[in-house]
Amino acid sequence: MTPGETVANSVARAVPWNVKRWLRRIQAACVRRLYAFSPSDLQAALRQLGITVGDVLMVHSSFDAFQGFRGSPADVIATLKAVVEPEGALIMPTLPFSGSAVEYAIQDPIFDSQRTVSRMGLITEVFRRSSGVLRSLHPTHSVAVWGRRAKELVSDHHLARTPCGPGTPYGRLMDLRGKILFLGVPVRTMTFFHFVEEALEPRMPVPVFAPGEYALRFRTSTGEVRVAKMRLFSLQLAGHRDGSPLIAELKQRGWWRERRIGRLQMILLEAHDVYEAANDLARRGVSFYDF
Repeated sequence: MTPGETVANSVARAVPWNVKRWLRRIQAACVRRLYAFSPSDLQAALRQLGITVGDVLMVHSSFDAFQGFRGSPADVIATLKAVVEPEGALIMPTLPFSGSAVEYAIQDPIFDSQRTVSRMGLITEVFRRSSGVLRSLHPTHSVAVWGRRAKELVSDHHLARTPCGPGTPYGRLMDLRGKILFLGVPVRTMTFFHFVEEALEPRMPVPVFAPGEYALRFRTSTGEVRVAKMRLFSLQLAGHRDGSPLIAELKQRGWWRERRIGRLQMILLEAHDVYEAANDLARRGVSFYDF
């Protein structure tokens, strides 16, 4: 800690709590005034970013980053729908844990697609509860989907031998030339990374999957509890992903699109481009891990 940081922390401790609260309110009011944007402003910015009618779009988000937004999480969802409808689809990962799948599986939970809360942020939780949204039955890496392709995207996800490989919504995102949107979150939050890791498994520096299979319970729409068996991602990968080589490769190839609206950073990638860039990096022996 620098001397300046020490002084700043001392001053912060000395300021009464009611003064701190007042200062936070002043700051929030300034942000709302200086960086304000509406749902229609957001829609225009998303189109300028490169999202078009008919896109299959996977979204990672943090509503905390929507500082100055004059709307709710439901307004964000309605805006995203408006950009891709009527032919497109909106996908959000709704994983029920925030750590690793292996640690979650050890707790022996029963996944219920109707009731198990998404740990991927407030927008995803509001989305998965919304009318017309389907959620896959996968116990660890479920997704919620809206749009004409919803059934196609979520079908049989729980039967897959791996959470994010071919035949899963993540693999279908690749097949359908889908796009991945980041709203106020970094690229390292990209769940599609798991699809890439599985595809590149023979060239990965450490095992992609933990040894053996895991049996996880899930509840069907009729209330019946069933068991799905699958491989889960290795703990050796957790916390070691370094996206900077991949980001540099995507930017060099012109496959990186980024804009800001208010204080919200938006990044748009194409799933196929992410796979191609990662594949070429692996072929050249470039690792995107900090082992």
